[in-house]
Amino acid sequence: MNTTDRQNHWNTIYQTKSLKDVSWYQPKPETSLNLIHNTGCSKNAKIIDIGGGDSFLVDHLLEKGYTNITVLDISAQAIERAKARLGHKANAVHWIVADIAEFIPTRIYDIWHDRAAFHFLTDKNEINNYKSTFNKAISNNGALILGTFSDNGPLKCSGIPIKQYSKEDLIKLTKPNFKQEELFTIDHTTPFESIQNFVFGRFLKQ
Repeated sequence: MNTTDRQNHWNTIYQTKSLKDVSWYQPKPETSLNLIHNTGCSKNAKIIDIGGGDSFLVDHLLEKGYTNITVLDISAQAIERAKARLGHKANAVHWIVADIAEFIPTRIYDIWHDRAAFHFLTDKNEINNYKSTFNKAISNNGALILGTFSDNGPLKCSGIPIKQYSKEDLIKLTKPNFKQEELFTIDHTTPFESIQNFVFGRFLKQ
């Protein structure tokens, strides 16, 4: 799926579905918040949320006092929804509309967080480009936090195929520049009461 098709797909999703009608909905993203907390980063650490859409992660980070947050999503519709929800607080966030497969960062981040965006990249070249991008964009001693569908998770999401990852796959993906800090699988219960198994990893750039 090329960038234009991806943009059209996700803009349609966000135009036609409410917040609680998408499988990734979480009123409080506990796993992501815990992993960010576990990095030990300061409240002014540069954090980027890849594929953040209208996730509530940014709301909770702002509430906890983090001051340097970037949210990237391919869908302008998703970002506009998040801005509308946050109101004046949205001015404290840096928003980027971009396809992560082609994203060229203009700054270095202390934390790169991605819950359920990376696994939509199924083309080998796009996967390699994603790896190259986070290797360049994360500061020394910075953190890479990745959450993808596990090898026991779904094969599709929002009607399109994804790439499953095992723990071993994430370790391989992050070598040789990152050291494993946390790695586990966890179930996410969707608003429709279905279960999706994720693998999450937190890796330290060396």
